[in-house]
Amino acid sequence: MTTAPVTALPHPEDQELIDRIIGDQAGRPGALLGILEKLQEHNRHKYLPMETLEYVAARTGVPQSQVYGVATFYALFNLDPQGTHTIAICRGTACHTRGSRALLERVKLQLGLQETSDGADKVSLTTPDHRFTIRTVACFGQCALAPVVEVDHAIRGHVKEQALIREIEQLRKESAR
Repeated sequence: MTTAPVTALPHPEDQELIDRIIGDQAGRPGALLGILEKLQEHNRHKYLPMETLEYVAARTGVPQSQVYGVATFYALFNLDPQGTHTIAICRGTACHTRGSRALLERVKLQLGLQETSDGADKVSLTTPDHRFTIRTVACFGQCALAPVVEVDHAIRGHVKEQALIREIEQLRKESAR
C-alpha cells in the first residue's frame, strides 16, 4: 500500500479514532463510506476536516482525490463545521411553488445569516456560534407534503412560516440553557 503525504495531521487522539474506525470497517463493502460517515458522526461540528480526509487517504491507500470525491459527491457529508441544529429546506419544484423560498429567506433573516451567493441555488450557512446550520436540499421526495422542511432529522410537511419560526425559537431557548 502506497501512502500519500499528509500535509497536516489530525490531533493524536483523532488519529487513534480514525485508525480504530478504519480497522472496524476494513474489508467491508463500501468501507470508505462507512469510515467517512462514522468520522463525521464523531466530529463535534459534524464535518470532515481536510486533514482528516488526507489522513484517511494515507492510512487506507485510497487516493486523496477519491476520498475527496466521495466526501463531496454525497450530500450527507459536510466539509465545513455545522451547527448543533440543522434546518434543511426543500427546493424541489413542488416545495418551491408552495413557498419554500420564502421559508428560506425568513429563516436566514431570523438567524442573521447573510448569503454570499456563488450563483448556485444550493445554500449551506452556519451561524457564527455554531448553534444553527440552514441548508437547502434538491428534494426530500415528499412532494405531497410541500413545502417540506427537516429540523434536526425530523421531516415536517405543509410547513407554515410562523410554525417554523416558533420551532427555531424553541430550539434557541433550549440550547441557551
